[in-house]
Amino acid sequence: MIAALNQLVGLIEDHLTEDIDITGLAGSLGTTEYHLRRMFSSLAGMPLSEYVRRRRMAVAVAEVLGDGDLLGIAVRYGYGSTEAFNRAFRAVHGVSPGDVRRSGGPLRTQPKLRFRLTVEGNTPMDTRITDRPAFRLAGHSTRVPLIHHGANPAIEAHIASLPAAEHLRLKEMSSTVPAGLLQVTADVDPDYTEGSELIYLHGVAVGETTPVPGDLTVIEVPAGVWAVFRTTCPYPAALQETWAATAADWFPSNPWRLRPGPSMVAVIDRAPDFSTATSELWLPVERA
Repeated sequence: MIAALNQLVGLIEDHLTEDIDITGLAGSLGTTEYHLRRMFSSLAGMPLSEYVRRRRMAVAVAEVLGDGDLLGIAVRYGYGSTEAFNRAFRAVHGVSPGDVRRSGGPLRTQPKLRFRLTVEGNTPMDTRITDRPAFRLAGHSTRVPLIHHGANPAIEAHIASLPAAEHLRLKEMSSTVPAGLLQVTADVDPDYTEGSELIYLHGVAVGETTPVPGDLTVIEVPAGVWAVFRTTCPYPAALQETWAATAADWFPSNPWRLRPGPSMVAVIDRAPDFSTATSELWLPVERA
């Protein structure tokens, strides 16, 4: 994966003024665009699309500082108008191309990324691989913004809006693994962009023949393999750190890659105030 990410960075550098065929590159490297984008965003700390924009605007500075036509420069870097180019340029540098021509700056350069494998992983990850038949997820869903660190207020508000009796009803419906109440995220942006919307479902896993009341949202989950990561202690910090470690440590050193599908968190045990918890993070995977 480290080699694949560096080849991706090289492809971007070679085609900054052209369309970049991420799907084709992923296929040639024996992986998928979905997995490549998720690993890039997790390790680089920014979405792939944001990195491409930053690199394009960093390289475009040399031309902006010249006397070339701004519309021509905009078109060369994939923008249909000077207005669109100005917005992208200002988003990266904080100033317009015109400001840079007049004063030479200030500029915020995005260096070319280089991914390197470092010796980490000194803390073993409690992981198991399980092959599950098709099942369904049933519960109450809403759309929430993606937050990388700390509690998600939108998710907390959604759960708090459900009466205690509803939690009990859902628990009684649980009929397959993972058991109990689940925190499910689906329809997540492949670039894992913070602030992007996703589907959050508070519910349970049920068998294909289990009756589901009409007031609940149902997500069909096809048969497949799952990597299950067990975490303990501060919640949700330990869980978020484990998700980050799957990208930094586990996937680069194991013959698995992410596949599209919902991710699930099953809380096994917790403190009354939810400050600490033992939980399991379920990620859909396939052999790399």
